[in-house]
Amino acid sequence: MRTTRSLSITLPNDMADMVRRKVESGEYASESEVIRDGLRTLQQRDEALDRWLREEVIPTYEAAISKPGVPIEKAFGEAAARYAARKRAASKRR
Repeated sequence: MRTTRSLSITLPNDMADMVRRKVESGEYASESEVIRDGLRTLQQRDEALDRWLREEVIPTYEAAISKPGVPIEKAFGEAAARYAARKRAASKRR
């Protein structure tokens, strides 16, 4: 059974040129590899966003609702600061 499927896609000229340049530079062996890598990156970003929502935003929102004296802007500001710090730490590990 095949584990791949052929698709036909249309890209704006600037994106198509970028894909071609990536292959011509030797960074990738084929146009398909460029597109696959881009999709993997998109998937990782989506997973990170989902994790952030589950681990930071929802608990922060629930905590803010349970403590009416805490301004929601402050609660979300603190969550955003924690997320930014984690993002900086992750980029340093790469």
